[in-house]
Amino acid sequence: MISLNNHHGNPYIGVYCCASNKYVIVMKNAEKELIKALHQALSVEVIETEIAGSPIVGSLASMNSNGIVVSNFIRKEELLKIPDDLEIAIMEEKFNAAGNNILVTDKAALVHPGISAESLKTLEEVLGVEVVQGTIAGISTVGSIALSNDNGIICHPRATDDNVAMLKDLFSVPVSFATLNFGTPWLGACAVANNCGCVLGDKTTPIELGKLEDGLNLI
Repeated sequence: MISLNNHHGNPYIGVYCCASNKYVIVMKNAEKELIKALHQALSVEVIETEIAGSPIVGSLASMNSNGIVVSNFIRKEELLKIPDDLEIAIMEEKFNAAGNNILVTDKAALVHPGISAESLKTLEEVLGVEVVQGTIAGISTVGSIALSNDNGIICHPRATDDNVAMLKDLFSVPVSFATLNFGTPWLGACAVANNCGCVLGDKTTPIELGKLEDGLNLI
């Protein structure tokens, strides 16, 4: 299922929530309409919380079905909101905006090239997948410019042939180009998706919506 939505008129849904095939985490006190859309479209439990006292959960956290990676500014009471069946990795370095810096599925993860070797090992243990450093379209914040599930990836239109080949090899899924929210290439900021569906900004055009449906195999 696909749902067009916004947060108080802001179509950058991916900034405010992150999802896996088990859960979606959304900012505390999110609008009821958005919470309903997340639950119905993604078919998972919705968890309301903040990360580091901030509503930009999607920028500060990234997860798959095995674990979650969060900013080291997360508070103790916020950690208690994370389900017990998820392993937790806390990014103890300057690249701690996990949602912006990690593109992850239940198959693999691509991360910011500046992330340390120690953190890479931790991420592999917590997420339970192969973790590789890289960029897309020359941009290091790979979580913000691509959108993925276990069936496909849509990415920045300026991604190179080498980028596409790397993504296909790492994630073992088709890769296509797209924009959302009427021409925005920052796909991870525009939407949140899993294998069941997607909630994305309501500025997205019908042509963009079609590319997302095809790219993530959500038809």
